[in-house]
This record gives sequence, C-alpha cells and structure tokens, in this order.
Amino acid sequence: MNAIVVSPLERIAEMAVRHGAREMISLMAEGHDFHRPAVIAADRHLLLGMNDITFAGTDRLVAPQEMHVEQIIAFARMWDRKAPLLIHCWMGVSRSPAAALIAALAVDPDVDDVSLVARLRLASPQATPNARLVAFGDSLLGRKGRLVAAVKVAGRGANSDGNRPFVLPLASTG
Repeated sequence: MNAIVVSPLERIAEMAVRHGAREMISLMAEGHDFHRPAVIAADRHLLLGMNDITFAGTDRLVAPQEMHVEQIIAFARMWDRKAPLLIHCWMGVSRSPAAALIAALAVDPDVDDVSLVARLRLASPQATPNARLVAFGDSLLGRKGRLVAAVKVAGRGANSDGNRPFVLPLASTG
C-alpha cells in the first residue's frame, strides 16, 4: 500500500519495521538526540530541527520555516514509493501530520485538499497539523488556500497521549 506512516518518536523503530519503511522524515527540536532505526539508511533520513510552535520571534525556540517545508517537498518527491514513508515528531500529533499532508500533496498534486484532510482525520482523530507548516506547504505547493482552509475546517484533534501512530493512505498508487 502506498502510504505515509506517522509516528511519535518513541515508536519509530517499531513502525519502521512493522510497515517496512526505508525512508524517514524527522521533525524534532534542535539538539534532541535520538537513534535512527537501523532499517532507515542515513542518506534516506531527513532531519529537520524545529519546535512545535506556530509563531516566530523567540530566542530559544525554532519556528518551522519555509526552508523546512521546501526540504519536505523535495524529499517526498525523491521518495521511491516502494515502501511507506515514515514521518515523526515528538508526539506524532502536530508537526508530523502537517508534514504528511505536505508530502502527500507533493507526490500527488491532483488530490483534493478536503478529501486528504478527511483521510487524515479518519486515520487520526488526534491529529492537529501545525498551522505554520500547513500555511507554508499551501503556499509552496500552489494550493491557493485550499489546504489551510481544509485543515481549519477539520479543527483541533482530540486530546492525545502522544502514543498513537497512524497510517495515511495515499489516493494514488504511483
């Protein structure tokens, strides 16, 4: 199945092995050390240093930037889609679901934003995609506000303990 697996940090090795992932995007705070699962080659791992915030201007926190989203898009477009793409952040609730939406649209721009966000909500009632990442993704992918609007309509997800990985199936099999 052509899919994106979204996971909290503590379950990345399990999810990589369970789903056969060979490529991974990590969205973690700068300096947060963790071990890349052995099944993910170093050259197929994109590590982006950012905090889960929706505003810029703090001295200690790194807000998601346009360059982060450019890297997500480029990495997703190089994904061979022979195995699921694993995307994770600390809890798998905000940064990684936003990156999953961006990656899905990067590889299949014909997908309807509303149906994609509905699939995300069905897969994860807890997902609350980071609005700053979504806005950059919307702009860079030429969605003309459709992705931002679809995420806004979906609203905040249910409370989560951060231990609920999920699979976002892609519409096409590419």
